[in-house]
Amino acid sequence: MVEAGRGLGLQVMDRCNLTILTEPGQEDLTDFLAEHQVEVIASLPCYLEENVDGQRGNGTFAASLRGLQALNARGYGKPGSGLALSLVYNPIGATLPPSQAVLEADYKRELQIRYGVCFNQLFVLTNMPIRRFGSWLQSTRQFDAYLGLLKGAHQEANLDAVMCRDLVSVDWQGYLYDCDFNQMLDLPLEGTRSERLHIRDLDTPEALTGQAIQVGEHCYGCTAGQGSSCGGALG
Repeated sequence: MVEAGRGLGLQVMDRCNLTILTEPGQEDLTDFLAEHQVEVIASLPCYLEENVDGQRGNGTFAASLRGLQALNARGYGKPGSGLALSLVYNPIGATLPPSQAVLEADYKRELQIRYGVCFNQLFVLTNMPIRRFGSWLQSTRQFDAYLGLLKGAHQEANLDAVMCRDLVSVDWQGYLYDCDFNQMLDLPLEGTRSERLHIRDLDTPEALTGQAIQVGEHCYGCTAGQGSSCGGALG
């Protein structure tokens, strides 16, 4: 898929779990990504080891750091290399994320000073009250309070830039959803006859013009505060 996409002149992005780069059998993955000039967007919830390991398990930060160093060694994140490396942050608890610009400056400073690691930009994402995080909110009796926080921080201006307005999510069978979160919740993008739309149904780029977007209370996660999308903050 990567080779075919690049052969068509398309921009290809790999939303990457950094630890996979150090797993047995994946030793050539970093070289492959660099060879095909794939943009890497990698999750790193903090620049402090204790915070990352506390959220994702012991040893996660060390493995992630080795992955970052391997990407840097091949030019990722370095000026003039043409190899873009973005990191992704999301809060550890039931809070809204801080300013993306301020946190990006902190990440760049601390990762450079502590580990000599560089990257291009930081994407700040809001935690969605669904699936694993939603279950955690329920088990800690914070679900209603967190949903209230999202609703209270809703910004009307963010509606112009939310990802469901101009992107779709495609599952492994080819069925379409308005966003990744709706795919997780099995809320498909429906056609005019309430049938699930498939990627083969999109004959032209205008096929979805005017199509209604499936929404729910989880959508406040994209519109709260500075906004949130697959490309980070909206404002």
